[in-house]
Amino acid sequence: MCNKKSLPAILVFTLLLTGLTACIGQESVPTTPPVADPPATVAPTPAPTPPAPNQTPEDPDPAEANRFEGLTGVVYVYMPSPPALAEKLAEGFTDLTGVEVRTFIGTTGEILARLEAEAANPIADVVVLASWSDGLSLRAGGQLLSHTPNGAELLHPGLVDSQNTLFGMSASAVGVVYNTLMIPDLSSTHSTTWEQLADDDFRDELAFPCPERSGSASDFLSGFIFDKGESEGWATWETMAEYGMIVPGANAAALESVITGARSILVAGVDWNAYAAINRGEPINFFYPAEGTVVNPRPAMILQTSNNLENAKAFLDYMLTDEAQQMIADVHLIPGRSDVLSTTRPNFNEMTVLNTDWYWMMEHSTEISQRFNALMGTN
Repeated sequence: MCNKKSLPAILVFTLLLTGLTACIGQESVPTTPPVADPPATVAPTPAPTPPAPNQTPEDPDPAEANRFEGLTGVVYVYMPSPPALAEKLAEGFTDLTGVEVRTFIGTTGEILARLEAEAANPIADVVVLASWSDGLSLRAGGQLLSHTPNGAELLHPGLVDSQNTLFGMSASAVGVVYNTLMIPDLSSTHSTTWEQLADDDFRDELAFPCPERSGSASDFLSGFIFDKGESEGWATWETMAEYGMIVPGANAAALESVITGARSILVAGVDWNAYAAINRGEPINFFYPAEGTVVNPRPAMILQTSNNLENAKAFLDYMLTDEAQQMIADVHLIPGRSDVLSTTRPNFNEMTVLNTDWYWMMEHSTEISQRFNALMGTN
């Protein structure tokens, strides 16, 4: 069972992760006892204007640097993978401000479980999730502070909510990952629609990330059901379940099942993770079905309970700097700013998207994820 909201098993698992918590500067985050408009569907936008040729992350604008003067103390930031990005952001912010960054790195489900465990004694100042719908849920629960960071006007349309509480500093999408030693060229035969993968030829070969732990998988699944409709949407997953689809775990575990050959195809594999594995030389390939996917903004948010508010605001400012946005591009995520382009993956204006409604997805994602896992025999 992989419930991302509040099940004790996940809570225990989450708190055990404290020993693995990344921390920049000193020890890890201490363990404690225990709606307005969503963004519009991210659609193709005109190609952004490139940055000025003389403006580089190594040469920050003096006015920008002055924004970060006079800060002291610490800021607690909870972020999803990739860990290397969290570490670089923390190091860069500390170098710029002198403020210590203590991070907790986990899946969206693990972060949400930790927030729930710490509700009586809140620790986190800034939270980043891999699910826009889960960010909307935090806002609906009154947990987020309204604050507009410097540079927010540079974000792609739809990456700021109307209450100025969610800011899509980056984004990812999901696609199909396949083992090229087992299937040399799946993209030439099964790349038009997601439904094509519901094929008896792939019996006992399909995997899917746990949507109760992976924010990107959850948002894709609810977006897919919204786009196709309940009847047609569920028919696809029911057929895949009949053909033996499994849920090995969150994104990393699901990808590993295909890299090792335990399964040959991962449906709804998160793209940045696949691109990174391909660059490492793993025997996999990746594609987005031509009909479209869900491009999932990864919201950065300040909690109402922040004990280090000025540092939290500055951290959001930092995430929108040239330097930080380039760090995001370097790990194969889509930069949130419209004037920063990735050279290693498709950008916003190059993606085909399914029809989504983030309000609907927020309201139905938990139910859909639980039903999906029950269908696959996970629960």
